[in-house]
Amino acid sequence: MKILPRTCRQVAALLIAREDRALPVIERIALRLHLAACQACPIFERQVLTMRNAMRQWRNYAEE
Repeated sequence: MKILPRTCRQVAALLIAREDRALPVIERIALRLHLAACQACPIFERQVLTMRNAMRQWRNYAEE
């Protein structure tokens, strides 16, 4: 099974997929390895997490 290399496009797809489902162990390892070596993908990961948190806050605000 191939863990590396993953392209930034593949990692972006994994980061988005992670929002919808739990990733298999091999994909989580590939994701962590790529994020440790890449400069751009951790920035995209932070943006995805920021959007997730903003949506969570909006849902809480909308329910009040």
